[in-house]
Amino acid sequence: MLTTEQQARYHADGYLVLPGFKDSAAIAALRARALAIVDAFNPAEGSAIFTTQNQAAASDDWFLGSDRTLRCFFEEAAFAPDGTLKQAKALSINKIGHAMHDLDPVFEQFSRDARLAAIARDIGLVDARVWQSQYIFKQPGIGGEVRWHQDATFFDTTPVSVTTFWFALEEATVDNGCLWVETGGHTSPLRERFVRDGERIAMEKLDDMAWPDNSVAVPLEAQAGDLVIFHGLLPHYSAPNTSPRSRHAFTLHATDGATSYSARNWIQRDAALPVRGFD
Repeated sequence: MLTTEQQARYHADGYLVLPGFKDSAAIAALRARALAIVDAFNPAEGSAIFTTQNQAAASDDWFLGSDRTLRCFFEEAAFAPDGTLKQAKALSINKIGHAMHDLDPVFEQFSRDARLAAIARDIGLVDARVWQSQYIFKQPGIGGEVRWHQDATFFDTTPVSVTTFWFALEEATVDNGCLWVETGGHTSPLRERFVRDGERIAMEKLDDMAWPDNSVAVPLEAQAGDLVIFHGLLPHYSAPNTSPRSRHAFTLHATDGATSYSARNWIQRDAALPVRGFD
């Protein structure tokens, strides 16, 4: 699937952009299904605010139970001081997570793609296993910042193998909160580890290396249908969306089954919902 040049670029930079990977029909189907899930969501059944500013403290039962179902999470700025939503529910949701790729037919069809299996093999995932899916809305005007981080923080394996597959479902620009990365930053150490012991969550500090700054940050602007693949140690972030345009995206996180997956990772699977690959 990937050329020798593309493979070399991925290993050198820590990421690779594949324009036009998904067609408009596949994107439309995913977006329609996401909106239907949000429309059916009743916040009275349980809800949480998603934030990366203090994620361990914000990880409640609603979040922890989302490892094997579909749950909606609100934007931090969605609520007025009195606790009511400032705008319609459909414009207040931060994301849906985290097992749509296994439990929802539309998301499964989008995620189970032989081309993704081939790409995973091309970049070194001998036995790709998809642990998590997220539909991210990045709402207009209130879409929150996602601070600098490395995805290996949340999917610890020995050696590091987690790889992110990030699909643009709308145009992503600097104005509406596109991804920013540090080219070559995947050679830096893992700085933090998000661990779960029963119902207790903690963020462990592993390395004091500073996060990148604007002098090295590179924006990854994308068109709807583009796929960005990046290494689990690649530092990346996205700025708040203060524009009037949303920035929908869908992500999958996969590790290599040939590596050792930590028993302290927050997502675990068993025979009731076994972890699977892309095909």
